[in-house]
Amino acid sequence: MSSVRIDRVVPTSVLDADDQQLLDWYDAGAVHADGRPWVRVNFVASIDGAVTRDGTSGPLGDAADHRVFDLLRRLADVVLVGAGTVRKEGYGALRLSDADAAWRVSHGRAAQPVFAIVSAELSLGPAASIFAEAPVRPIVLTTADAPDDRFQALSEVADVVVAGVDLVEPSFLLEEFQRRGLLRVHCEGGPTLTGLMLADGAIDEICLTVTPTLEGGDAGRVTGAVPSDPQGMRLAQALNSGSTLLLRYVRD
Repeated sequence: MSSVRIDRVVPTSVLDADDQQLLDWYDAGAVHADGRPWVRVNFVASIDGAVTRDGTSGPLGDAADHRVFDLLRRLADVVLVGAGTVRKEGYGALRLSDADAAWRVSHGRAAQPVFAIVSAELSLGPAASIFAEAPVRPIVLTTADAPDDRFQALSEVADVVVAGVDLVEPSFLLEEFQRRGLLRVHCEGGPTLTGLMLADGAIDEICLTVTPTLEGGDAGRVTGAVPSDPQGMRLAQALNSGSTLLLRYVRD
């Protein structure tokens, strides 16, 4: 049992959930009957909607958010992140713990999820730890306009895939994941990528941690400034840990 207590209040009350209960709840229904990838987006935000503090999201998360974050990665076939978020948040190589890897193998999954990075300009160094220390060869999704020299350099350390002309298009991205059998997509942002996914109608689920602070300032939103139509969502689950809410919404 984790040291941080998490209770469920919706759809039914369960006190002090263990990790397997949380995994079962988050895994329930996260699949398309026709074999398309299921896209889950995970964010943390303050009560007044800020998704960063001093430029990064990390300081907003508490122990409950970190616990659920790790469990959601355990369930994923692929973790999808925009290159800007990789740089701002200081991402290293995606490597789950030995315990998480063992759980995955015991449930018929690959020991480690694939790390997929969206980068239109390929402004990522091939020597970075996200590539050099990766337990599984990452995927970099880019555009046909990406510089050839960067394309070639990154191709030495990752599978570089063209998924659009002047921007990465979610439909192409998801077709590539489906071709590879990566059907559980865990998207960790940032807002620009999430906005593109919303505009393309690609978001199936939002997992939002509401941290009990008012941040003020000019921090951005979960979805970036990409024109899109409103998308209805249904509350599938609500957890709480003290004054922190952990909400799961699925497409209505």
